[in-house]
Amino acid sequence: MASHPIAIPAHLVELLDDAALDLQALAHGCHMTTEWVLTRVESGVLEPSSGRAATEWRFASTTLVRARRLADLEHAFDADPQLAAMAVDLMEEVAALRRQLLHLA
Repeated sequence: MASHPIAIPAHLVELLDDAALDLQALAHGCHMTTEWVLTRVESGVLEPSSGRAATEWRFASTTLVRARRLADLEHAFDADPQLAAMAVDLMEEVAALRRQLLHLA
C-alpha cells in the first residue's frame, strides 16, 4: 500500500531551532505564563537545554512539545503538575518504543 503525503495547513506549522527558545518564548508557545514555566523548571518537570539563570535559559523545541502536553493535561483533566509530567513521560516513552519497533521491522 502506497503512502500519501498529508497536507498540513501552514498556520499549524512552527519551525523552531533547537535551544532557540527563551523563557518568554516557551511560555508564549504553550499559552502559559512565565511563572508557570518557572514553577515547572524548579520542580524538574521541564529542563532548559542551556543557561544558569532564568534570563539565560534556552529551551529546545522538544521542550516546547513537552510543555504543551503538560499544559493540555493540566487544563483538560485538572491534573496535578507531577501527575501530568508522569503521563507525558509515559507518552514520550511509548513514542520512543514505537520508533524502535519501526526500525526493527
